[in-house]
Amino acid sequence: MNDAARSPEGDALTDMILTMFRVNNLALTSGDRLVAPLGLTSARWQILGAIALADRSQPVAWLARDFGANRQNVQRIVNDLAKDGLVEFQPNPHHRRAHLVVLTEKGQRTYDAAVRSYNPLADALAEGLSLEEIKTAHRVMLALRQKLEGEYDAEQDG
Repeated sequence: MNDAARSPEGDALTDMILTMFRVNNLALTSGDRLVAPLGLTSARWQILGAIALADRSQPVAWLARDFGANRQNVQRIVNDLAKDGLVEFQPNPHHRRAHLVVLTEKGQRTYDAAVRSYNPLADALAEGLSLEEIKTAHRVMLALRQKLEGEYDAEQDG
């Protein structure tokens, strides 16, 4: 056992992160079941969502960066989505080799169907939680994300 002291806040945060890991795994499993009838996995659904919700078409590297994921993993998923006709590659006027990833009509329909399936689940999961509790938890997650992204950025610079 590590004898290094940790603050009460550090202990509480560690407990929250361990719970977050479990919740993440359960959410992915639930998502896989939810979107399987649409031919998706949680990973494919997440990437479709990133594409659908982006302000403009982006190359894979930008999607991976915005998503906080490994570019090679995102590329593999995007290639699978393209094989299934859910996305297509279009020329990028700013970069000859980094094509833009764009939802097809089929991709948009599939994404919309996934969201329609998810909405009742979101409402059920939110049951018993106040809007303020959910917003507070979201603020905490955003703060942790910013700190972790800053740590990663500092490591890359150093």
